[in-house]
Amino acid sequence: MSDQHVYKKVELAGSSTTSIEDAISNAIAECAKTVKNVEWFEVVETRGHVVDGKVAHYQVVIKVGFRIESGSN
Repeated sequence: MSDQHVYKKVELAGSSTTSIEDAISNAIAECAKTVKNVEWFEVVETRGHVVDGKVAHYQVVIKVGFRIESGSN
């Protein structure tokens, strides 16, 4: 096993009616269903949707980093 790793980042948008943290968790959970080796994320943008003067949805844009598997196993 090598000590050197290569990573790739994808940008995702997640949302939640509950919280920013839940929006992040929702995006990561969906990503992890199809992407292997998810290791970290960074929040790029936060925003929300307001209806009748109240927060209706929390929205986040995140970059998710995942490790590329080595071709030589």
